[in-house]
Amino acid sequence: MKKITLLLLSLLLTATTFTGCSASGDSDQITLRIAWWGGQPRHDYTMKVIEMYEKANPHVKIEAEYANWDDYWKKLPPMAAAQQLPDIIQMDTSYLSEYAEKNQLVDLTPYMEDGTIDVSAINDESLEGGKIDDQLFGFNLGNNVLSVITDDNRLKEAGLNPPEDDWTWDDFEKMALQVKKEMDIYGTNGMNPPDVFFPYYLRTKGEHMYSEDGSSLGYSDDSLLADYFKMQLRLVKAKAFPSPDVQSQVKGLEDDFIVKGTAPITWNWSNQYVAFSQVADHSLELHFPPGPGQEKGLFLKPSMFFSIANNSEHKEEAAKFIDFFVNDVETNKEWIKGERGVPVSFKVAEEVQAVLPPEEAKVFEYVIAAEERSSPISPRDPVGANEVMQALTDVSEQVLYQKVTPEQGAKTFREQANKILARNK
Repeated sequence: MKKITLLLLSLLLTATTFTGCSASGDSDQITLRIAWWGGQPRHDYTMKVIEMYEKANPHVKIEAEYANWDDYWKKLPPMAAAQQLPDIIQMDTSYLSEYAEKNQLVDLTPYMEDGTIDVSAINDESLEGGKIDDQLFGFNLGNNVLSVITDDNRLKEAGLNPPEDDWTWDDFEKMALQVKKEMDIYGTNGMNPPDVFFPYYLRTKGEHMYSEDGSSLGYSDDSLLADYFKMQLRLVKAKAFPSPDVQSQVKGLEDDFIVKGTAPITWNWSNQYVAFSQVADHSLELHFPPGPGQEKGLFLKPSMFFSIANNSEHKEEAAKFIDFFVNDVETNKEWIKGERGVPVSFKVAEEVQAVLPPEEAKVFEYVIAAEERSSPISPRDPVGANEVMQALTDVSEQVLYQKVTPEQGAKTFREQANKILARNK
């Protein structure tokens, strides 16, 4: 009996000792999961950033989970339902409310207040887009501005000068029609997706896509959307715009009309310029979108955010990684280089811009110039915004295929959008 008792005590001590070692190890060594969407260049450099962070913080191992845009947003909901979201989640403005209001994201304010995330070189405006009711659920990784990218040599072949800074929607339409007439190619890639361009068009008219409380559309005059549709319809009928079925064949930058030389103008966010210039075998330039109302239309858009999942067991360590990503000068100079938008830290932005090749520095110059003629960002996208934008895409196609009139399309969209927004309040 004495031998059995000693054996049990020995086993108990061994188990206790082992358990104690394990707990100690867990507290010293942690694993963070981080998820993002993007193309291969973003995947590649983000892995390099992770390597640099792990080297500087040997107690942290980071598991990367990345995908393209469509797959990414299909993967997150089941993770959220199972409380298994990655510790750090790359987040988009159109999804921020949805995840924050379901209590799946952490308010990052305490980590800024205690200095875990250094914001001494970041202005409040750059952080505003990630706030909901004074709580910061998304940390802005860079600023973007809507831009028009042009192949000026092709425009000159059509007898056109590059767009002036104060060009108008009429100038834009005439330019697209002349390119079609002179060169028999599209004038532009079209204004697709509509969720990017219609909100800009509205802002040039002094209106916003959503109301302040997100319970309805923010504009009341349907003639705004009808006029927007009419302009596009005229250009599609003249074959100066590609039709929706032709646009749907563009799956990546390599397929874009300006890259293939079948249009001299494309629309995109400023951070996409470098990728376009790398893929195209001809020089490209950046210009402001048309007006009038440019100064009301332009705004600094958070390119994307990093958020921390509420289910994370290592929230402070996740905040430290965000600080490293945003504020580490060498990491940004060597790898990130403004690919996620012009850095929100002015110190980092200055250092990165100084070492960039001229082609890549154009984006920084453009965003700085645009900032001087920008207005505050629109009210945040409410829950249901993605459904609203899908409704806008569907209605746009019906109008451009001439199944409904622009007026009918504008009315239908209002009814569908307000129904979606009311259901999600």
